Amino acid sequence: MSPRSRQRILENLEAVYREAYDRAKALSDEPRMTELDASFQREQLLLEVLLDIRDGLYAIGEAPSSTSALEKLDVLRKLTRLR
Repeated sequence: MSPRSRQRILENLEAVYREAYDRAKALSDEPRMTELDASFQREQLLLEVLLDIRDGLYAIGEAPSSTSALEKLDVLRKLTRLR
């Protein structure tokens, strides 16, 4: 099973925030609009990082079968190491 596309996930995130932002705008709720804008940017950044990790893990799973399980684990360890 292939993962949902990055674009589709990001579009869904934007749709959720856009709906809430439009409601706040209709009520002229400036503080809420500002809060939603900042939240959207933060969530988008976090989601991008998670999608990068997902894509990296998916690529490891797709590695040729000639790659041993230990080599795949080593790649995963290097991928998840914080720098």
